[in-house]
Amino acid sequence: MASSQEYHHDHDHQKHHIVLVHGACHGGWSWYKLKPRLEAAGHRVTALDLAASGINMKPIRDVHSMSEYSQPLLELMESLSGPTEKVVLVGHSLGGLSLALAMEKFPEKIAAAVFLTAFMPDTVHRPSYVLDQFCERTPSESWLDTQFGSFEGTNGPLTSMFFGPKFLSSKLYQLSPAEDLELAKTLARPGSLFLEDLAEANKFSNDRFGSVPRVYVVCDEDLGIPVEFQRWMIENSGVSDVVKIRGADHMPMLSKPQQLCDSLVKIAAKYA
Repeated sequence: MASSQEYHHDHDHQKHHIVLVHGACHGGWSWYKLKPRLEAAGHRVTALDLAASGINMKPIRDVHSMSEYSQPLLELMESLSGPTEKVVLVGHSLGGLSLALAMEKFPEKIAAAVFLTAFMPDTVHRPSYVLDQFCERTPSESWLDTQFGSFEGTNGPLTSMFFGPKFLSSKLYQLSPAEDLELAKTLARPGSLFLEDLAEANKFSNDRFGSVPRVYVVCDEDLGIPVEFQRWMIENSGVSDVVKIRGADHMPMLSKPQQLCDSLVKIAAKYA
């Protein structure tokens, strides 16, 4: 009899809370294949919409900083009861900056931060540094039909960004099913890199941001954040672990959902 109770106890112990944070112009909808797979593996999963994303009603012009943009994540973190309920955060693409804000503010509530082909800042430079480096290394013609605009922020103008269908299909979704590309064309909304805000923001600290175990998930066929740049960020910032998903484009949750699920289940088991 004892053995079956032990089994149940162990089984409960394996349940982790995984929080999924989408990338620019996307929303919680982008995790629609991954979320049920992680739940089937026994995990609790929250797929957030950040401000002005998915079905969050704010327009981008009312969002004036990375911190305001990340508010839904920060509010979720605030609501968690703490060390007993440590979460595994997964940030995709620009979501890496939202993760960094949560790591700086709530390091004690995070078991591990998973940067899924995501921008990963360091503690030496300004938070905008990795994005500045990316923009410097990305020729303007690579943005294809992405539309850039300007809107007034609290501290001066900010730049908005809206991925066009060509950019989505050839840089982000080139290995994803056609239906998923269609979904993105329908649901994408204007976003921002909040570069102007991040250039003025405080550096992330070693004793808070730096204290959370960081795992980087490399996607080797990514044309949005190319693999050389993913590797450069890993060198630049340092990580606890690197996991590689082969044959994944910039949207591994759509092009390789099962492999991504298996990797995240392993990561959760190791750190949580």
